[in-house]
Amino acid sequence: MHSATAAVKDSTARDSATTFHPAGIPDFLPREHLRGLQSQRLRQVVDRAYEHVPLFRQRMHKEDLTPADIGGIDDLHKLPLLVRQDLCDTYPFDMLAVPVPQVARLHLPGGAPGKPTVAAYTRRDLDVWTELIVRSLASCGIHAGDVVLSACGQNRQTDALALHAGIEALGATVISVGGDNADQQIMAIKDFSVSAVCCTPSHFLYLVQRAEQIGVALQELPLRAGVFVAESFNETLRRQIEESAGIRAYEIFGLPEIVSPGIGAECGHQNGLHIFEDHFYAEIVDPQSGAPVADGQEGQLVLTTLGKEAMPLIRYRTPELAAIAAEPCPCGRTMRRIRRVGRHGDDTFVIQGVSVAPTQIEAALLAVEGTLPDYQIVLTQEEGVDRVEVQIEVTAEVLSDRISVMEGLQSKLAGEIEQTLGVGVPVRLVEPHTIQHDQDKASRIVDKREV
Repeated sequence: MHSATAAVKDSTARDSATTFHPAGIPDFLPREHLRGLQSQRLRQVVDRAYEHVPLFRQRMHKEDLTPADIGGIDDLHKLPLLVRQDLCDTYPFDMLAVPVPQVARLHLPGGAPGKPTVAAYTRRDLDVWTELIVRSLASCGIHAGDVVLSACGQNRQTDALALHAGIEALGATVISVGGDNADQQIMAIKDFSVSAVCCTPSHFLYLVQRAEQIGVALQELPLRAGVFVAESFNETLRRQIEESAGIRAYEIFGLPEIVSPGIGAECGHQNGLHIFEDHFYAEIVDPQSGAPVADGQEGQLVLTTLGKEAMPLIRYRTPELAAIAAEPCPCGRTMRRIRRVGRHGDDTFVIQGVSVAPTQIEAALLAVEGTLPDYQIVLTQEEGVDRVEVQIEVTAEVLSDRISVMEGLQSKLAGEIEQTLGVGVPVRLVEPHTIQHDQDKASRIVDKREV
């Protein structure tokens, strides 16, 4: 890219990212005011969950607690922790804190085979979610008048719905193109003077590579920002994206069980995710004991929704490993920041924006083989993007069959896995005794990625 063009784009991106937007006013609340608001909302959500959610009420009783024991945010640690399996076990409606007719939208983001988790929203929940997306986009330097391409694929429909509503509410123009049509997306970026793209980082890298192949120089276009969702985001990947497209790369954080995206977002300083603490309270706990850890120390991220009506989650133990940044951000926001570690605290992993558990792959293999073969999930990183391969041991008899038989089995296994997960995963058949035999489920994953 010509140096003058690069300088203009970088200056524009930095100015946009540091310009104040009215949507971000709550991000600058004085800490004492924020603390009072959090305490008020926590009392309300505990009252509602205690009255309407049997699992929460039972666990409160087990701890000899009533809502009267929770005076404010300082008492949050007294409450029991919630885990993903609880969401599967209460499928479909037992985590609801409102009658079903008051639910405006249901998402089924995943979970154990046959028992997905459920995310539920009232109309007010959806309005708040849109406000959170507006705040996220504004934090990343997107404003009214911008033209934003939403390139979330079929696997990210939830993200796309939220982003579309937020972009429109912000006053920007949204262009929606299916995630599988890279050439059309590149044409839209070029022909409509797109200033920002929202998608997963791995898909954007594919757009960069495809643009080079068809002779489109993204660096020379008005495109100035990438707002990325769903996948873990490290500094190596950020630098690669920014240098290859001449943009600034930002992350918006979310979880399908809560809101995805919209829990937090980076600001122009790109030094951690500001959690929207007026709606979500973040704790970091030791993955083994569940005890709180000090700011700056790595642990498991626990989130409490402070305003959700349909399905409040209190002390939800997320799979994310993170650390809270203790020092204030130069941007002036008072909302605390987390730094994601880039891997999960349980045995789930994220590929192409989809959260995957080994049990889902096991279900697919069982559907084909009838019995569970020895298998291993190998996670690697290529140019900053996470990759996965499923290695499956086959018997000596299978290896001695014709190549066409081997190819047919491999294709059948890959097809069943794709149908189960919603994304394609490479499958490799390996010889007997190649994979170390172990009954521990966590040992099914070999993680060779950089942290």
